[in-house]
Amino acid sequence: MSRSSFVLKNAPELQQAIVRRSIRHAVATKIGALIASGILQVGDNLPSERELADALQVSRETIRGGIQILAAQGVLAVVHGARTKVVSSGVDAEFTGLRQPQAINEYGIDHIHASRLLVEREVVGIAAQEIEDGAIAFLDESLKTQRKAVEDPMRFLIIDREFHLAIYRSCSNRVLSDLVSDLYGYMMSHRRLAMSKPGAIGKSYGDHQAIVEALKRHDRDAVVAAFDVHLDRIYRTTMNVLTDAGEEHEGA
Repeated sequence: MSRSSFVLKNAPELQQAIVRRSIRHAVATKIGALIASGILQVGDNLPSERELADALQVSRETIRGGIQILAAQGVLAVVHGARTKVVSSGVDAEFTGLRQPQAINEYGIDHIHASRLLVEREVVGIAAQEIEDGAIAFLDESLKTQRKAVEDPMRFLIIDREFHLAIYRSCSNRVLSDLVSDLYGYMMSHRRLAMSKPGAIGKSYGDHQAIVEALKRHDRDAVVAAFDVHLDRIYRTTMNVLTDAGEEHEGA
């Protein structure tokens, strides 16, 4: 299966686009989900069309169409000669791609971490056995794009989200893959702060390289072990941000 076929098969937004919606609507949904989850925030300038096209692995024309849809909703402001800006977080439900954006943040980090360990290990273990060539090609391209974003936390997290979702959707159990996709969105605004720390992106990128190498071997144990390292890093760095901010982080 080709990389483009993988994108169509494994992104629910794009499957719906084939039947009822355009690919531009699907891209608007992806960008809307970035805003709803807190990766993109009010006042942020979007990455360039080229950078977004690389991150989502679609054409610049498609990115432009998705931006126009959200601009018409009053979520984005497009100014000639300047970067497109997020001007509202009030993304309509149809443009979030998430079941309950931000609701996941009501839980304590310890409980979220325990849940991710329980569910994500199973999801990525299944993905290790079932992942197809198109998904591997997608992940290889993602690594190349990640390497270009090592100095840009916001851009890196946009790519990171697509990287993780591609792996989750390589698991045939859609209940588990959807669940872990929601867990991934925990406190993304805090993840932005964590990824802005010196060396943080480089370490995450190294984790991703190890994950992809294990996936290429279809080595379930190695994939799970690589994700354990990655999830522990996410937990510790998010905990540090919460502690620095003086926020409570007990399981609740």
